[in-house]
Amino acid sequence: QVQLVESGGGSVQAGGSLTLSCTASGSSANTDCMAWFRQAPGKEREGVAIIDNGDTTWYADSVKGRFTISRDNAKSTLILQMNSLKADDSAVYYCAARRSVFYSCALAVPYNYWGQGTQVTVSS
Repeated sequence: QVQLVESGGGSVQAGGSLTLSCTASGSSANTDCMAWFRQAPGKEREGVAIIDNGDTTWYADSVKGRFTISRDNAKSTLILQMNSLKADDSAVYYCAARRSVFYSCALAVPYNYWGQGTQVTVSS
């Protein structure tokens, strides 16, 4: 089992920055893959960024060049640095984790551990 707790959400003006953190506790074997998802009102949840335990990353096209995902395994912490925020980035952001499957952390395999979510609101 893995417990995930997000922090760092809030309100910011367009063009500003926010840093989200996620602290993991429990079995580290289930955190090979860690990711950030988001869900805006009336929209489906979408993957934003992924990082594996070798620090290989993936980003959604909508956030490439603006968001950076990183992890500190010694502190069991996942970070999402968000810069140049846009109103479209407003959503509840969720931290997620799972074991890798055939060394892959792709979104095609569901993530099965989730945090409670943290709200990000960007005003234009």
